[in-house]
Amino acid sequence: MGVSTSSPESPESTGSTGSADPGISVVTVDFPPVNALPVQGWYDLAHAVRAAGRDPATRCVVLAAEGRGFNAGVDIKELRRDAGHASLIGANRGCAEAFAAVYECEVPVVAAVGGFCLGGGVGLAGNADAIIASDDATFGLPELDRGALGAATHLARLVPQHLMRALYYTSRTATAAELHAHGSVWKVVPRAELLGEALALAREIAGKDGTLIRLAKAAINGIDPVDVRRSYRFEQGFTFEANLSGIADRVRNTFGNAIPDTSGQEGSRP
Repeated sequence: MGVSTSSPESPESTGSTGSADPGISVVTVDFPPVNALPVQGWYDLAHAVRAAGRDPATRCVVLAAEGRGFNAGVDIKELRRDAGHASLIGANRGCAEAFAAVYECEVPVVAAVGGFCLGGGVGLAGNADAIIASDDATFGLPELDRGALGAATHLARLVPQHLMRALYYTSRTATAAELHAHGSVWKVVPRAELLGEALALAREIAGKDGTLIRLAKAAINGIDPVDVRRSYRFEQGFTFEANLSGIADRVRNTFGNAIPDTSGQEGSRP
């Protein structure tokens, strides 16, 4: 359980999910049962992705996951066990670091998304350079039903603005086929072929000159119209406000359903 990495020089380190391909590092997340990451898990993931990108032998990173789905966001149970705000602050900072690590990785990152990709999963996939998805993959932000906010920054990189807003406000999901139609998913494949197809794309990328591919990554990030790190941290400020005000607990306790607030008006999800 945890985050493991296979590097071009040590493919045996992750067993069956390792990559023997020159120039490809595979970072694999495995937090049963649903890959909802604890605070330390987000930091471990950030460290693994950054380390892989810094390795001069690496020209492409594949971000993969074991189990039922790609990622289910933060570990809500960990947050509930904390009577204070330390876990919430840790989760906010950890998510920000993991998302930034994918975006700022020195080489391209290919996300292999199978099953559910929710909350923090959208943050990871939305910051990747390319996405291969299984035909059962679904993408969404159930944040409003969990008393939280965030990752609209990254969902907006996957779907058009109005669809992003509708998905965000309703907590609905979009399928891999729908994202493929919008051009944000490179290829949709059967679940059994997911890692192989992700490695095939990574292999094509890794076939380029290592120095030039790093320059290309830096150049493309440099012309990005949105500062994703700043934008996401701005969103997180509202998540913390919702928690401090007690709205987050109220919404989580009612499973996202609106209830009357203290003024007698219908409560809304902030």
